[in-house]
Amino acid sequence: MKKLVSISLFLLLALSWKASGQIITSKEEAVEKGLYSYSEVPGSLDITSGSSGSQSSGTERSKKKKKHRSKKNESVNEPTTQPVTVAKKEIELDENDYGFVSDFSLENYTQIQIVNNAMDFEGVRYRTGGTTKDGMDCSGLVFTTFKIFDISLPRSSYEQAKVGEEIKLSEVKPGDLLFFKTNRRKKTINHVGLVTSVENGEILFIHSTLSLGVTISSMSEEYYTKSFAQANRILN
Repeated sequence: MKKLVSISLFLLLALSWKASGQIITSKEEAVEKGLYSYSEVPGSLDITSGSSGSQSSGTERSKKKKKHRSKKNESVNEPTTQPVTVAKKEIELDENDYGFVSDFSLENYTQIQIVNNAMDFEGVRYRTGGTTKDGMDCSGLVFTTFKIFDISLPRSSYEQAKVGEEIKLSEVKPGDLLFFKTNRRKKTINHVGLVTSVENGEILFIHSTLSLGVTISSMSEEYYTKSFAQANRILN
């Protein structure tokens, strides 16, 4: 069909030009004389007047369209030249990562793990002589926690106070032990707690009490300030 249309147009041009004394014998000749032009775009056909300068040929327009499409494709496929910035997440170890411990370092790793394990017992009820989650007393909490790390301590708070190095209260760090004399009549060490945090001068420690079981208290509380006896460092 397309070929038939092309032949018919060619004959029409030839007959019309013959009337003016010229005979067109081929499509090439018609193009040379400015009577016929074509486009490379399928379905596009252009018949011009004798003056070829009156409008752009189909071939030129086709080239422009191709050039336009080429630029469009280049803009779509153009690689990104802007640098990709990956935000670095700074890892900070604070009290949320290690219970109440905020001064983590490789040097005090064991102390931190001891504190973490002691914190697992928080909420366990008080039980005289107890050393498990079914119930434990103050020295039982300390004894069981250190035993997890194969560190053997005496069973009573009185005997535990004889182990390690005695230090000043102002020098304590997480993992150190605090000893108290809560019995006014005997006036001997009968209670022990494990330091969990030292923040802005406030010392927190975990211990087991008759009323609350395993809980956390502060050395700023008057009761513990008055009954404090000494502090010991088991691990250096």
